[in-house]
Amino acid sequence: MHEIIEKLAHALLNSSSTVVFTGAGMSTESGLPDFRSPGGLWGKYRPEDLASTDALNRNFENFAAFYRQRMETLGEVRPNSGHLTLAEWERKGLVSAIVTQNVDGLHQAAGSKAVHELHGTLRMVRCQSCGREFPAELFSSETACGQCGGKLRPAVVLFGEMLPERTLAEATDLASSCSLFLVLGSSLAVSPANLLPERAKRHGAWLFIVNNTPTHLDFIADGVIRNSIGDVLARTDDIVSKG
Repeated sequence: MHEIIEKLAHALLNSSSTVVFTGAGMSTESGLPDFRSPGGLWGKYRPEDLASTDALNRNFENFAAFYRQRMETLGEVRPNSGHLTLAEWERKGLVSAIVTQNVDGLHQAAGSKAVHELHGTLRMVRCQSCGREFPAELFSSETACGQCGGKLRPAVVLFGEMLPERTLAEATDLASSCSLFLVLGSSLAVSPANLLPERAKRHGAWLFIVNNTPTHLDFIADGVIRNSIGDVLARTDDIVSKG
């Protein structure tokens, strides 16, 4: 593993533009459950029952209860060492942008600025009718928009909805133009987000994947590491700091 971390540190130091792509595994070290691993959220619930447009329209009471619980959980977690390292790398100019599948806002809480949220955020709710957005705290007591009376819902992408076009286009441009694409904690199982690492590699970028389980792109990566993200980033940072 040490050789691959050295290789990653070399790529980071020599990259003109580094994009970090994060999935649920990035936040499990903060205590948030992921989705697809044993014990993950979708081992307990069916997505179409609670996190879908169908649930929003037909089973709103359970839909709202599910997301209220998730929002409350966010109030109990803090950015982990990995989030903090990425924010520091951004401040040092080592990271150009973060593209995340996560909706927890922990990258921003750690201090990262250039964050592209492919699946939206649980830190806000919006009106399904007029599109106005409000802080997520409102959802704990209100389910109707105070402006138009429409139904409030989390500002996330539900099953049955498309990713936001602008954010996806920005992420695609970043993947096409970066020289290092670093995947952290994603199984790369969800399309179209999982097309970004392959696009980066096809355009000549280094590709490194840090994830607990294999992905379908491991075979094209310049390095694959199965270890704690926080530990990998800390070890990489040690090497980078020495120049």
